[in-house]
Amino acid sequence: MRRYLLLTILAIVGVGVVSAQSLDECRRLAREHYPEIRQYDLISQTEQYNLSNAARAWIPQVALSGQATYQSATPTYPEAFSSIMQANGIEMTGIRKDQYKVALNVSQNIWDGGMSSANRAIAEAEAAEQRSRLEVSLYDLQSRIDNLYFGILLLDERMAQTEALVAVLESNLARMRTYYNNGVAIAADVDAVEAELLTARQTLGQVESSRASYRRMLEVFIGQELTCENLERPAMCEVASRTSARPELAMFEAEEGKLEAQRRAVNTSVMPRFTAFAEGYYGYPGMDMFKSMVSSEWSLNAIVGVRMSWNIGAFYTKKNNLDKLNAAKQQIAVQRDVFLFNTEMQTTQQDGEIARLRKAIEDDDRIVELRRRVRMAAEAQLENGVIDATDLLRKITDETNAALARSTHEIELLQTIYRLKTTLNQ
Repeated sequence: MRRYLLLTILAIVGVGVVSAQSLDECRRLAREHYPEIRQYDLISQTEQYNLSNAARAWIPQVALSGQATYQSATPTYPEAFSSIMQANGIEMTGIRKDQYKVALNVSQNIWDGGMSSANRAIAEAEAAEQRSRLEVSLYDLQSRIDNLYFGILLLDERMAQTEALVAVLESNLARMRTYYNNGVAIAADVDAVEAELLTARQTLGQVESSRASYRRMLEVFIGQELTCENLERPAMCEVASRTSARPELAMFEAEEGKLEAQRRAVNTSVMPRFTAFAEGYYGYPGMDMFKSMVSSEWSLNAIVGVRMSWNIGAFYTKKNNLDKLNAAKQQIAVQRDVFLFNTEMQTTQQDGEIARLRKAIEDDDRIVELRRRVRMAAEAQLENGVIDATDLLRKITDETNAALARSTHEIELLQTIYRLKTTLNQ
């Protein structure tokens, strides 16, 4: 009856059936429109900056410095030696107390103990973890879209059933008025059917209002207006596999990857560093101290070499730092086990709900057919004066409720199946 009524309405208003908005399309649009999706680009940019900084540890480091100092004492010749030099006409003034230097320092890492490589690994692991967390957040968005989408489908079914009820009541109201005019029915019977018709129209208005609100919320999520009046009902499918592919599992792996990168950094912190360096400066005194003692002129000076540095203090905290990372890894393992346990509980509950709804739908088909036959018989009995309008209205209500229950069970079954697919990310 519902299909017949819908086709009749379409034929009357001359409207063709349009392609409906699908659930997959709404999910895709919501994901693309959700503001948090922009974090993907920001995460990639941050990762590139961190990787670039880690790579620049192997670029020669250049530092320019300058200083002017005054000191209380400077190296001088022994007095006896100064007297001999003065006797030969050589004035030995010694190094001046005011000194000046403009220096350029260049250093190049030879081996940093693996620290730059560890920093690159940490940058990549942090980006992977942030992406996985973002994926979890966007995955949660899918459930919100599904709830809105199936909520609209449920309201569509309720509208269709209420419209069918209105059509039946209008037909019976016209028949009841005819009976009243012919003296077969009383005015109370006409009033009862009319009151029930007005109540059904009120219910239809409330359902239409709720449906419009749901559609507006869905349009906000997808960032555009729905392109059709009726949403497409998803196909009934089976969920054969129970293997979970949830993004939370990838997030746990990313967190463990980050801990491993940090472990590598801790191990490299106790390694020595070797650096080649070169320093040149222009100033006074120069490296030739004897020349600076007899002349205060500025000079160019340079030195090159290899430097080794080893932070022995890193050994003091290495064990504690590694133990902290082990404890964090164990926490992640516990979180994974809890997540898998909860997922198994959800799938078990949803499997049971699917089985219940399938059985209910099998019974609904027979119930709807029986209620329809009872209502048609009641209409004939009313015409023959066997029952009154109240009895007929009760039969009409029973038929409407049975049809609505079946439609509701169908949508609930679909929603539960897709909820199970979401739980397993299939």
